[in-house]
Amino acid sequence: MLTEPKRGCIYITMIRTQLYLDEAIHRRLRGLARQQGRTISELVRDALVRAYGAGADEREATLRAIEGLWRNRTDIGDTSGYVKRLRHDTHRLRRLRRP
Repeated sequence: MLTEPKRGCIYITMIRTQLYLDEAIHRRLRGLARQQGRTISELVRDALVRAYGAGADEREATLRAIEGLWRNRTDIGDTSGYVKRLRHDTHRLRRLRRP
């Protein structure tokens, strides 16, 4: 007996909008859409994401891109002493605030 595989659904909310494009840009997009087998709308959406980012996901991607940026720096010295001093100061301040 054959069973149909379970399929998940992804719902993406989109808002319909209209754009006024000059003829040259429209011709270029139409040609690219035919070449790539895509719609003009897909090309415009992708271009907008590249130009303006994708919102909240962009922040996470940026943070991941800069993770470890100073990892191999030799000009700033060991940071563990600096971090310990910062923690010590905040620990001292917390003790002072206790009732």
